[in-house]
Amino acid sequence: MNNAKYIGLDVHQATTVAAVLDAGGKLVLEAIVETKTSTILELIDAIRGELNLTLEEGTWAAWLHDLLEPHVHRVVVCDPRKNALLKQGNKSDKIDARKLAELLRAGLLSPVYHHKGASLSLREAARSYLTLTQDASRVMSRIKAVYRGLGIACAGEKVYAARHRSEWLAKLGEPARRRQTERLYEQLDQLLPLRQQARRDLLEESRKHAATRWLRQIPYIGPVRAALLIALMQTPHRFRTKRQLWAYCGLAVETRDSAEYCIRDGQLQRSRKWVRVRGLNPNRNAHLKQLFKSTAISASTKPGPLGDYYARLLDKGIKPAMARLTLARKIAAITLVVWKKGERFDPTKLNMQAA
Repeated sequence: MNNAKYIGLDVHQATTVAAVLDAGGKLVLEAIVETKTSTILELIDAIRGELNLTLEEGTWAAWLHDLLEPHVHRVVVCDPRKNALLKQGNKSDKIDARKLAELLRAGLLSPVYHHKGASLSLREAARSYLTLTQDASRVMSRIKAVYRGLGIACAGEKVYAARHRSEWLAKLGEPARRRQTERLYEQLDQLLPLRQQARRDLLEESRKHAATRWLRQIPYIGPVRAALLIALMQTPHRFRTKRQLWAYCGLAVETRDSAEYCIRDGQLQRSRKWVRVRGLNPNRNAHLKQLFKSTAISASTKPGPLGDYYARLLDKGIKPAMARLTLARKIAAITLVVWKKGERFDPTKLNMQAA
């Protein structure tokens, strides 16, 4: 007799709603518990059988994944953007929990990767560094927006330098606007030292990982980019092929097609119409996409094996934007191979095959 149970959790800040289905799809239990360790574990321990559990990716997903994994047969953290069934019909916490259990039982969920390992400290260091970098960039943009709003040219980084600030502030005229800009400068002065400390912590933590040595052999993958690659990808073995990595990074091309086949002279033939290209996939890891894009931009403007590869793409008549995309995909593919196999980067293997 199949004793499998399928548990759907709809998790919120205060409460968690659980729906439990048996192998035949019958609802055998429905409960609302407080969102805390003791109550959730009590609920799981009260259910008998082979437990398969799912919840949507969100604020609580990492905590619950690590908490429940030792207590159930399988935990699936699913992508909420792909759960179209939850958007149909009536909606409530109980309905959502049951629909999640039904999707898990049918095998229709798209799992989100969760890894519990030695890279946790590096991931936290990378998260801190990226957050502070974004915060500093926002403040810099706001400072320049003040000057641009008055028609004052402020290209470059001189506008941020402490020794030139009095000169720039004098251009603003109105005292209220100067006070606002001075506060922005104060924010920047506090963020930049914190960002430097986070960078040092990131690099120190990355030295504990052997993959850093291999990744830094790739041109324009410096210490910070290598550390971020390890933190964001966690392990190369989660990607079976380079195309899976491209899709995760947002470098995969999405296409839309319909009525692909037709009947001619009684024979089934493929239609001659062009496949409609819809651009790059929007469901992506934004930080990883930016990393590969910035690496490709750096490589395309300087001499070297990757720069030569980019130049050959332009010679073939490929537009610069598409050539940079191809180069970014090539760098991603090289990263995957070098990291998986632990081998040195070999520029002689750079060829004109599709990236």
